[in-house]
Amino acid sequence: MEVITSPCWHPRLADPSNVRTQKPRATGRTMVIDKGLGPRAFEDLMHTVGNYIDILKLGFGTSPLYPTEIIRQKAELAKQYGICLIPGGTFLEVAVQQGVVPSFFDTIEDLGFTGVEVSDGTIDLSRVLRTELISRGIDRGFRVFSEYGKKLSGKGIDYAELLNTILEDHDQGSELITIEGRESGMGVGIYNERGDCKEEEFERTLLHIPNMDWILWEAPLKSQQLYLIEKLGPKVNLGNIPPQEVMSLEALRRGLRSDTFELLHQSYDYSI
Repeated sequence: MEVITSPCWHPRLADPSNVRTQKPRATGRTMVIDKGLGPRAFEDLMHTVGNYIDILKLGFGTSPLYPTEIIRQKAELAKQYGICLIPGGTFLEVAVQQGVVPSFFDTIEDLGFTGVEVSDGTIDLSRVLRTELISRGIDRGFRVFSEYGKKLSGKGIDYAELLNTILEDHDQGSELITIEGRESGMGVGIYNERGDCKEEEFERTLLHIPNMDWILWEAPLKSQQLYLIEKLGPKVNLGNIPPQEVMSLEALRRGLRSDTFELLHQSYDYSI
């Protein structure tokens, strides 16, 4: 395990948790949602926190709204920082609904995207079609991430369906299965209308997850990120993180904020 350290700070100061690793990471991955960053803001994001981002999603169906050259610039910068750039799963749902899936894959490949999200948060996908989309993405050379859950407010979790989806998607080659939390983090999945985690529902969800490393939890709110780190540790995979919150989340993961100080700091017996 190659631990992230700083060239100037003592390793115990740079990462008191002693668990953060260099990319490509198998655990502790951070997925950021980009809802319209301009090229300068995107470049600043990469230069400042690019090392802490593993996946970056152009949210929803925003991909065709950008000037083509801006997407190409984002794709190139993401590649330089070892970040997988994906269009939002909703956009693939649009392609399915409009009957233009081959064109969708041709275009995202041409623009420089390196991954794809397969979801059915808005439409219904049969198991056969879901498997076909995962396979198509892999065959085209994309990293594939799938998602479980509907975006409809108040929609809960069908635990048997969750387990089957996780097992089937993983078996078909999905790199991570995302638990839906929307970009708001409110009123869907394991979150109530205020964005608080529903404890009983969360605990029941855990019982139906065969391997926690396969899961990415959408957690756009700091309270949700903290809760999941406290429950599952700093190696938990977290998604839909707002760009401005990447540094704060990294500090949470390392014990560089008071919220996780006691949880993540190791005790060392040495004198000043």
